[in-house]
Amino acid sequence: MSAVEGLARLAACARREGVAASTDRVEALLRCADALGPAGREDVYWAGRVALCGGPDDLPRYDRAFARFLGADPAGAAAGPPVVVDRPVAAADGAGTEGDGARRTLADVREVLRGRDLGALDALGEDEREAVRRLVALLRPVGALRPSRRRRPAPHGEVDRRRTVRDALRHGGEVVALRHRRRVRRPRPLLVVVDVSGSMQPYADAYLRLAHAAARARPGTEVFTIGTRLTRVTREVAHPDPDEALRAVAAAVPDWSGGTRLGEQLAALLERWGRAGAARGAVAVVLSDAWERGDCALLGEQLERLGRLAHRVVWVDPHEGKPGYAPLTAGMRTVLPRVDAVVSGWTLEALERLCAVLAAPQHGTARRA
Repeated sequence: MSAVEGLARLAACARREGVAASTDRVEALLRCADALGPAGREDVYWAGRVALCGGPDDLPRYDRAFARFLGADPAGAAAGPPVVVDRPVAAADGAGTEGDGARRTLADVREVLRGRDLGALDALGEDEREAVRRLVALLRPVGALRPSRRRRPAPHGEVDRRRTVRDALRHGGEVVALRHRRRVRRPRPLLVVVDVSGSMQPYADAYLRLAHAAARARPGTEVFTIGTRLTRVTREVAHPDPDEALRAVAAAVPDWSGGTRLGEQLAALLERWGRAGAARGAVAVVLSDAWERGDCALLGEQLERLGRLAHRVVWVDPHEGKPGYAPLTAGMRTVLPRVDAVVSGWTLEALERLCAVLAAPQHGTARRA
């Protein structure tokens, strides 16, 4: 049994006993294992207790879960001989400690998963798929910062005349020091549109999890699905647990794996939520292969409208970056000149680059990133 498998089994036991071992907590457990290199029973017990338990009520549940995990009596859970979950692997050249080997092993697994095609995850085992989902949940896609009207005291910046005068009055009218202030900078709103048509089915799960991560990282993020119909799923993706959120989205979206009417549905989005709502001043992200079955001219018109309302329009193509791929479809030829950036979205590593593009402060001009 590998370390990841063993810790996943411990988390599953904890859930069965009633511990709210969310994905974030399981990821924290993996980070603990990565940092500490636990190999014995006591190490695993305390790592799981610290990472998985959210309050005093969880402690007895966790003790029962740990006993179930060991197949032993709860009273002996924290004592006794070490139980090997996975012995750390020594370095190939014999250098380094066993803990270093374990950390390298976990890092290698992550590096391999970061390069996997998100549309071919069915070929992986359940543990690897779960690991990819956890890594997607850790992404923090947020829009670039923008200056707001509010100002706060700062060591540098424009002179704050009111604070300077008030300070002078306390010193008999003598200006002792100049006070400064700066504009508060806040993330731009994020508008996420996920294509759930048939051609996007292999990537829909990962993209909706990315939208969930965006909603968690930046409250107020608006999320829509698009296919033959437009569905607002902002409320559904607000659930803290990504699996529950995706189940809610699945129940709300009526056009899974159907056709693609991007132009018509973008028009519906802009009519209802565009001018004074989600699109104005936002960083708009459309995750689609642009396999348009409708009128490409209409798609072009709506993208131009979206570009005038939003701060940036970023198009995420699941095929961009794949060997031998070229954007030859009529839909992608329509998209390319009308968006600020086209970003690859076929691997976890590509989604990490997408997060960097979304947070970039400048108004992008590169068409393909």
